[in-house]
Formats: sequence, C-alpha cells, structure tokens
Amino acid sequence: MSKIKFGTDGWRAIIAQEFTVDNVARVSVGVALWLKKNFPDNPSVVVGHDCRFAGELFAEVTTKVLVSHGIKVHLAKDFVSTPMVSLGTLREEASMGVVITASHNPPSYNGYKLKGSHGGPLIPEQVQEVEDLIPDAHGVDLANVNFEKAVADGLLKGIDLEGMYVEHVEKSFDLAAIRKSGLKLGYDAMYGAGQNVVPRILPEATLLHCDYNPSFKGQAPEPIHKNLIEFSKLIKSEKLDCGLATDGDADRIGLYNSKGEFVDSHHIILLLIHYLVKYKKFTGKVVVATSTTPKVEKMCQHYGLEYQVTKIGFKWIAGIMITDDVLLGGEESGGIAIKGHIPERDGIWMGLTIWEFMAKSGKSLDDLVQEVYAITGPFAYERNDLHITESLKQEVLKACAADEYKSFGPYQVRKVDTLDGYKYFFDNEEWLMIRASGTEPVLRLYAGGATMDDARKILAACRKTIGA
Repeated sequence: MSKIKFGTDGWRAIIAQEFTVDNVARVSVGVALWLKKNFPDNPSVVVGHDCRFAGELFAEVTTKVLVSHGIKVHLAKDFVSTPMVSLGTLREEASMGVVITASHNPPSYNGYKLKGSHGGPLIPEQVQEVEDLIPDAHGVDLANVNFEKAVADGLLKGIDLEGMYVEHVEKSFDLAAIRKSGLKLGYDAMYGAGQNVVPRILPEATLLHCDYNPSFKGQAPEPIHKNLIEFSKLIKSEKLDCGLATDGDADRIGLYNSKGEFVDSHHIILLLIHYLVKYKKFTGKVVVATSTTPKVEKMCQHYGLEYQVTKIGFKWIAGIMITDDVLLGGEESGGIAIKGHIPERDGIWMGLTIWEFMAKSGKSLDDLVQEVYAITGPFAYERNDLHITESLKQEVLKACAADEYKSFGPYQVRKVDTLDGYKYFFDNEEWLMIRASGTEPVLRLYAGGATMDDARKILAACRKTIGA
C-alpha cells in the first residue's frame, strides 16, 4: 500500500490511480482513530463534496467508514463549497469537517481536506497526527454498511449546508445596497461548487459556467487569467462593472475590473484592508503568506495594524486566526479570509465584500484601487511557473541556499527572506521570490515592481541569471 501524504492543503491524487475507494477509506480510518482519541465523547463530522467526478461516491465511502467506527456524520445533501463545510462544522459544533475536493487541480484529480472544529483548516500538527494513523488496509466491510440503520441509530443525518451559508451571507452583507446600486456584476463559477449560491444571492448577476460539469470541460478550475479569457471577454462585451470568479471548491477568488483586466490577490488584500479599516472601522492584525507583496506592510503601517508573515499554505494563517484577533489573513494564490466570517478562505465572501464596497462608496473598482495607491504607491505583480528539469531546479535551490545570488541583472539584492523559499528585496520597493513546487519539477518566480513592465523585467533578469 502506498503511503498517503497530506500536502499544503489536503491529500490530492489522480482519480482511479491513487485516489481510490480503498485509499479514501484508509484515510477515513485515520480520521476516525484520531477523532476517537481526541474527542472520546460523541465525536461528529460534517462531510461534503464539490462538483468533481465521483465526489458523491467518495463522500459516501468516508461516511461509511466513520459511522462504522461509531462517529456521527452530518452529510451534505448536494455538492457544496469548502467554506460551506467549514461553516457547518463550526455551527454544528462538530469535531471535524471533511471535504472531498481537489480545489483548483486539473479534472483528473480529487482530494480530501480536513477542517477543524473552529471552522477552518485543521492545524498542521493535527493533520500530521491524522496522517500517522492511516493504516495500510481499512478493514471495513463497505458493502454492508447500511445508511438506513445509521440514520436509525442516530449516527447519520443530512444537512443543508448551502442554505445555512446563504442565510449567513444575507445576515452579513448589505445585499440591498448591492442590488440597488445599478452595478452590472458578473460571476464565473468555473463549473465549481459556487455555481448555485451567487444566482440565489444576486439573481441579476451575469453568469458563466454555472452549470454541472464534473470534468470542468477539461480546464483546471483555477481562477487565474489564462483560464478566464472567456470571462474577460464577456465582461467587456456585456459592459460589466466587475467580475468575480471562484475555483472548484469556491475558496479562491479571481477578480476583474470593468475593462476585463485581471485584478490580482495582492490588490484584493489591500482593497479589503482599506475597506474594513477606513470604512467599516474594523481592527485586528493582518497575517499574510510570504509570497504576498510588501505593500501590505506599508498599508498596515499607515493604519497602525500589526503585521505578521507566515509560510505558504493557508493552514499556517488559519492557525493564527483561531488564537489571535485577526482582521485579514491572505495569500498570493487567491485564498483570503476576513473578520466576521470563519477562519477560512472564501472566494464568494471576498467578492461580495468588494461589491459591497463598490455599492456603498459609489465608486468603480479602478477608483478604489487608486485610493489604495494613495497609501501604498502604485505597483504591479507577475508570476512565472518554470517547468524545468529536476536537476536545474535543484541547482538553483542550492545556489539560493548558499546565498550566491547578489544580483539579478541590474537588480542589486538588498535583503533576503528565507522563511519559505527565497525572497529578494531590491531598491525602489521592487522584489523577487524563488520557490520550488514540492510536488513537481516546477520553479515558481514571483515579482513586484511599480508597473507590469517593471515586474516582467525582474522576472526576465531572474530567468537569465538562473539559466532557465
């Protein structure tokens, strides 16, 4: 039996290769053993799945294993987003949440995410404990686990997580202001788990890919510009004021302005901090992953907010959100959480916050970005994912570790941060980060400059320096 490893956010594998009924059952036994050890009195789990192929099957397998171990399961009635499972876990006071999802991965993948009783990612140490308890064989007679008996025994009940989520949204946002604002808004679900929610909340929104397609039409449901060209064109042709996209399990955000131009997560994080502090008078510290723009620190200084940087992976941010007074936690890849919700990334929640900001202020997204620039100065961000040989990848990482890079072309290194990867700071608030993928021969390059041209020049200088 293969060893099952949880990565930055859950266990992911290709369906029918490693992601099989038996392996899902093995993971679920690890979950059951961990729960019985840590919640000896009446442990319970909220289980849900997104729109991926065989999601319902794998959610049922998970449920069968858990009830066979005497653990109560609240099973989602239909496909749901990851934030819905996290919210349900918190509301039901469950011991854990399980989401069958591979998030933004290609359609051939599925995955298994673990959520803590706090309503966000299970903290890393506890994920490791679960992983260590996964057996070589699950030992459960799956064919003979009877759901009707489980219901009669009080071990299984259905739960309407989408309804719970929509009710939470309606209580938390001024939806009337958004509806009456005259804003023309667009939403691209990327065939993902947010496809039913936005039409329920804002029926006037222009919709794209809000229908069930477990293969996502062959496209990885990751809300980055190259995957959203059709949406960008729709925004321009329909003359929309703003466009929101979310990934497969709707926890990541993609955003567009009225020109159909992609607005990256760094800008979204700054917009959210600005709105929450200046307009809504919220307080709390800001926690971001190390790949995020240093402009966030500048805005925190402006507003007198505490600022903390973590390793990449939202689980590190969530761990702080459940113990500290956090205003916003965010990462470069589109995963952001804010006060007033749960310690969990939520693309729809962030989009609604931006739309409420636009509606209440009467300003366009571009105007609001200019308000941010008045505090931080203008900037642009670009990322390259280099598909290179493993040997070159290791060569570059070795040179980074040995502190061999004192400059990249004309860019002189003034400071290096090695918290997670290698982040190089240059003059004029320009920066570059080099970080390897842990799962494939990919080297990620991140760069920030005053303009997009500046950011691309930094990336080009880096590629030349490392020989990629």
